[in-house]
Amino acid sequence: MTSLLASIDPFYAACLALTASPAPDHPVPPDRPIYARLPRVPITASPVPHLTSLYHFHRAGEYGDRKWPGNCGGNLIKDLLNYFKPRGLVFDPMSGSGTARDVCEELGIPCLTGDIHQGFDACDPAGFGSGETFDFIWAHPPYWRQKLYAADERDLSRSPTLEHFLRRYGVFFRNCRAALKPGGKLAVLMGDYSDRDAGFVPLVYHTKRLAFAAGLKQHCTDIIRFSHGASSGKKVYRSSFIPGLHDVCSIFEKAN
Repeated sequence: MTSLLASIDPFYAACLALTASPAPDHPVPPDRPIYARLPRVPITASPVPHLTSLYHFHRAGEYGDRKWPGNCGGNLIKDLLNYFKPRGLVFDPMSGSGTARDVCEELGIPCLTGDIHQGFDACDPAGFGSGETFDFIWAHPPYWRQKLYAADERDLSRSPTLEHFLRRYGVFFRNCRAALKPGGKLAVLMGDYSDRDAGFVPLVYHTKRLAFAAGLKQHCTDIIRFSHGASSGKKVYRSSFIPGLHDVCSIFEKAN
């Protein structure tokens, strides 16, 4: 039973052998890991049994370039592709350092990519323009201006206002819907953040709102990805706030 549990959820299995976390009046030093006991995972016919609504992978994997702004690592992309098993083309319209492309090469899946650094604007009202249709689209857009990505004024992270960002973000979803095959999937990794001027910006909510408005529907549960390796985890802040330690991957589908 222990070996079966380890294959389904190795992180939960490892936690079973741990002692309880120290009481609140004996805090653990910030440089020591703290382990939480996660819910048990039901046994299913999933081809990727460790892929659940809580996603933890402390290593980024050998994909893309971790020094690239906004690089998210490729393990989640790999698990999603192994789960959905696209039969045709995969597309990453915001490819950055090529993380999705590297994963697809490893898995032997044909993949097209585009990026604002190469002059490709995923939010062009004229659409993606390739004429191709895709079984699966992976997208990791900027979290508005939390981190500036490119010097190109068309870059979403350069949007001067939240309204401007959301208007162009909505065009992106319409472009994705037009480029997906019937039944095709769109996976979007997005996070909320507190903006210096706009306050707390619920970008995950806006992601869903704009995807639904574009005619997509949500395919399955959200995947809460723990933000291991985030640069903010190494900073010291003078202000008091509740730190965000995750972002959210939402899976949308184009209806048949």
